[in-house]
Amino acid sequence: MTETKTEEPLNRVMVIAAHPDDPEFGAGGTIAKWAEAGKEIMYVLLTSGDKGSRDPLVRPAQLATLREEEQRAAARELGVQEVVFLRHPDGILDGTMELRRQLSAIVRKYKPNIVMGIDPWRHYQLHPDHRASGTATLDAVWSAREWHIFPEQLAGDEEPWRVKEVYLFWTDHADYWEDITTTIDKRITALTRHASQVGTDTAKLDERIRERTRKVGEPHGYEYAEEFKRIQF
Repeated sequence: MTETKTEEPLNRVMVIAAHPDDPEFGAGGTIAKWAEAGKEIMYVLLTSGDKGSRDPLVRPAQLATLREEEQRAAARELGVQEVVFLRHPDGILDGTMELRRQLSAIVRKYKPNIVMGIDPWRHYQLHPDHRASGTATLDAVWSAREWHIFPEQLAGDEEPWRVKEVYLFWTDHADYWEDITTTIDKRITALTRHASQVGTDTAKLDERIRERTRKVGEPHGYEYAEEFKRIQF
């Protein structure tokens, strides 16, 4: 009798992004929905957003501390279980080999089935941190699955890790839409926790997010939706 191999459920999700608030602006409704469905979700933030202010009197170190606190609060609203900050400098994030190595090690350590990140190929994506984050994320997903890439990370009986799916947000080439009608409120509440970035006019924020997600969802029969480029391995 031939033994049937059971596929592992895709229950571990890693969201890799450049700044605090990127996950909520990019995929907050989907994150909340997946958390409600029982998926284990963690964030990896490459920077702490220490340059995210136009006030010349705000010191980067103070802002980084505040934005980390805001990100943890937002993550709790969505049901995220863990938030990791790599604390690279904001605004000058560089997709170096060392960043790829660092992210590869994190992917191998936490073994996510699904990775979410920023699409680095979005046309006229002006923010260099977003481009660097997206490229480094995809490079790390590929590197983590190879025996002879960063082999020093495979000590003892450790083996490479193969991510099954990648979902890229802020994309020009969406081919996957998630209905977030039941979790739109959670996304908006989570975004309000980023007060240093979105201000205190929560009514205006609410209107803006609903308008955007309604436009995404309407062609697909959803009241509110988020869109992604989905890559399956």
